[in-house]
Amino acid sequence: PLDMLPFRLLETAIHVTDVRASRNWYARVFGIEPFNPNHDDRLCAMNLPGAQVLLIFKRGGSTKTLTFSDGAIPPHDASGTTHFAFAIPEADLGKWRAHLASLNIPIESEMKWDRGGTSLYFRDPDGHLLELVTPGVWPTY
Repeated sequence: PLDMLPFRLLETAIHVTDVRASRNWYARVFGIEPFNPNHDDRLCAMNLPGAQVLLIFKRGGSTKTLTFSDGAIPPHDASGTTHFAFAIPEADLGKWRAHLASLNIPIESEMKWDRGGTSLYFRDPDGHLLELVTPGVWPTY
């Protein structure tokens, strides 16, 4: 067994067709802002509460090694849709339903979990499945 474990997930990355459109969508839906508003069309890093980062990559835009004076970032890319979840307080569930409705974002599904939590599922413009999760879904939340 490892005698050291990571203590949180720092970055979550998605790959999209239009970085600028996705940046604007995530800013509008979640009220989050990019670290650098003058980003390029290949990548946008969005600031999430709790010292977390949502990386929005242009699909196909990171397939070559990026070399800098201090090192290099290996190539990576993804296709298809993915899934990730944001934790919310249970008291905000109704506000989120109303907020998504006001933005004409349909809730694709709602799940009530055995531990008492609720999940709301909806899609971003690239079809990625997003989930809003209240406490009681996982033993850790």
